[in-house]
Amino acid sequence: MAPQPLQHRVRDISVRLFRAGAGQPLLFLHGAGGLTPWNAFFEKLSGRYDVLVPEHPGFGTRDNAKEIKNVADLAMYYLDFLDALDTGPAHLVGHSLGGWTAAEVAVRNCSRLASLTLIAPAGIRIKGLPCGDNFIWTHEETVRNLYHDQAFAERILGLTLTEEEADRVLANRFMATRLGWEPRWFNPALERWLHRIKVPTLLIWGADDKLLPSAYAKRWQELVPALAADVIASCGHLPHVEKADMTADKILRFLEGK
Repeated sequence: MAPQPLQHRVRDISVRLFRAGAGQPLLFLHGAGGLTPWNAFFEKLSGRYDVLVPEHPGFGTRDNAKEIKNVADLAMYYLDFLDALDTGPAHLVGHSLGGWTAAEVAVRNCSRLASLTLIAPAGIRIKGLPCGDNFIWTHEETVRNLYHDQAFAERILGLTLTEEEADRVLANRFMATRLGWEPRWFNPALERWLHRIKVPTLLIWGADDKLLPSAYAKRWQELVPALAADVIASCGHLPHVEKADMTADKILRFLEGK
């Protein structure tokens, strides 16, 4: 069962936060689509860790993101978030936009991190290896292109949103556009600084990712010291949803050194 949302304040920014479990903190940063619904992925992780899943400023509501102009600002916000935790170093896990943000956090300061896990991260670009463009895809194209198993897409496309849910989707799209529009989902300077990541790092990618190709995994391996990469077959852009148990198991084995 999903935990109830809390309100979590860091300095003058208040966001929704889902939290469950106990032990060493594990902070999950969501992608551009907004908060990932609590599922088997989070259930497994929260069985061994104190899992924190915040909603990025500007997602869900536009009222708390005045100071967040770009991904660099978002990374600095999460450094403040980590500093405010009354615990030791945290495991940081990020998906897509959240993976990009997590990498930007790590190149700035690893002192609050125990490890880093990147799931299909945005953030870099390889000339001649184009990414999908979710800003020009229709809603149906976007949903279908996120999954290898179209049963997931069919379930989402069959949903009818409430007025509140539709407002959140609109806010998410507005903030995602602010963060990822130009240049599309990457920071030209990030590659130069990925060598600064000094914590154990795991990279997970779906082999059939149509938004951010899994071929990018090789470049991340070249740039991040001691990065371990794992590509999941028959999986799209959201391994933590489409292959929730498998992805959680891979992260748990990584964190426990098995």
